[in-house]
Amino acid sequence: MRGGLWLIGGLLVASCAAPPDAAEESSAEAGPSFLVVGATLVDGTGAPGRSASVRVVGGRIVEIGDLTPEAGEAVVPAEGRVLAPGFIDSHSHHDGGLLEAPDALAAVSQGITTIVVGQDGGSRFPLADFYDSVSAHPPAVHVASYVGHGSLRREVMGDDFRRPATDAETGAMAALLEEEMRSGALGLSSGLEYDPGIYSTTEEVVALARVAAAEGGRYISHIRSEDRDLGAALDEAIGIGEAAGIPVQISHMKLAMRGLWGRADEFLRRLDEARARGVEVTADVYPYEYWQSTMTVLFPDRDFADRDAARFALEELVSPEGMLIGRFDADPALEGMTLAEIAAERETDPVTAYLALIAESQAHARETGSGGESIVATSMSSGDIARLLAWEHTVVSSDGALDGAHPRGYGTYPRVLGRYVRDEGVLSLEEAVHKMTLKAATQVGLTGRGAILPGAPADLVLFDPSEVADRATPDSPHETSVGIERVWVGGVVVYTEAGGVTGARPGQVLRRGERIRF
Repeated sequence: MRGGLWLIGGLLVASCAAPPDAAEESSAEAGPSFLVVGATLVDGTGAPGRSASVRVVGGRIVEIGDLTPEAGEAVVPAEGRVLAPGFIDSHSHHDGGLLEAPDALAAVSQGITTIVVGQDGGSRFPLADFYDSVSAHPPAVHVASYVGHGSLRREVMGDDFRRPATDAETGAMAALLEEEMRSGALGLSSGLEYDPGIYSTTEEVVALARVAAAEGGRYISHIRSEDRDLGAALDEAIGIGEAAGIPVQISHMKLAMRGLWGRADEFLRRLDEARARGVEVTADVYPYEYWQSTMTVLFPDRDFADRDAARFALEELVSPEGMLIGRFDADPALEGMTLAEIAAERETDPVTAYLALIAESQAHARETGSGGESIVATSMSSGDIARLLAWEHTVVSSDGALDGAHPRGYGTYPRVLGRYVRDEGVLSLEEAVHKMTLKAATQVGLTGRGAILPGAPADLVLFDPSEVADRATPDSPHETSVGIERVWVGGVVVYTEAGGVTGARPGQVLRRGERIRF
């Protein structure tokens, strides 16, 4: 199905055409029925870009090729621009606050038209209620979701999660998962480096992954370690896929420890060897040398008084200068400061300051019920990122949020197109778009999406390949990118670079098993 459908669709594509004369161009804003003329069409399949016009009627692509505007038809002139499928963010947190900010500026301004949420073991529960809310109050983007292993654990085990689940508890989680899958979830996600998933056994995850597999779902995992135990964590994820007979995606794959830098090929060989054995293992990658998570995630034993563990973290995983406080409810004045700056201000050493910040955050949580904290931490090398992006079986993801402290929430896709395609040539334009669209759709199990073909939904992005670039930084993470000129969802314009979000909200819930008829 994955290959044949798109090949048949590709054969329907008409020959290339020259753009119409300027006199024939309409200045009308494109609506559900319009013609894009003169663009370089990069259709998401990986095929070479070509000059073509694309006609959209009623929210679907109906013709591609050498097309002449019809009487009264809205025309979008696109000479010198690339027309691509809207980007499918296979690992997103843009659902946080989406119902309150449905225009989804962070996503649509970088060309994202579909967000895949429920990541790192955390999802809305029950999904049916979340889906109903999205359908009742549509956002600008489409939404699909996994079921979070951690969310199932909390539902069944409550606060008593710091231990392996019993057989009865695993059975109760499996029953909930089966129900969630039948609501249209894409599969099971895990966050095995986080509470409560960190306390689970591999056997528990395998049992749940088998339930997802039986329903035709997939498994995506923030693995147990992205640094000191990366090899073992990858092996566990592969083993889960092999035991459960389910496709596995490694979330935001990275080598987040100085001692691992330069070894990307070694770890990719593990994945290639697993694929050779028949395990369908893939990965997604975001194009930044820094991640965002909690201060506590760097303590695998969860002993937050362990000075040796803190010292190791600050020597091997992130330097004090590279740890930026993104959120700190206990003292918001510290947000935007580095650990090195805080230690200097407090006239103490970074290890002491680090442990003190964790203690302060946890005390604040006990007192107020609101102890949120997060850091943006520089831990990866650009060379490894490039190698991971270039692997045949990786796709692009943002891991970003609408209002996060990490610039990936606003800048991921333009950063790949600008830095890793145009400036460094790590990927060709066609390869990059393929990893952002059809390949991403395939790897999360969304059929009939991610390519510009007759009959497909008109989720589209028009961008300037010579100008597209991210502007968001850790100091200013909410800067919109440049060069993303227009974005359509279901044939409706949701964003223009000149005017920003349009207020249109044509997004839909995308459920596993739904098929687009061509």
